[in-house]
Amino acid sequence: MADLKSQTPTQVLDVLGRVCPYPLVLSKKAIEKLASGGILKILCDAPASAEDSLPKFAAGKGYPCEVIKTGDSWEIYMQKP
Repeated sequence: MADLKSQTPTQVLDVLGRVCPYPLVLSKKAIEKLASGGILKILCDAPASAEDSLPKFAAGKGYPCEVIKTGDSWEIYMQKP
């Protein structure tokens, strides 16, 4: 699998300050609009979303996903196959 964080994202979604379920809902809408191969970078500071719901959503859809902790927030990269 390619290193998603080293590639230029197609879209950046900032959900900082949002709590569940908003990061997941907004991320679903954003990635559905991407073309095949598109990469969504999600900026998130909600632990439940970053460590649980977003990776589970990606796995359930078969989307490659990388989660990187950056201080008090996370960068989540998802690729639409």
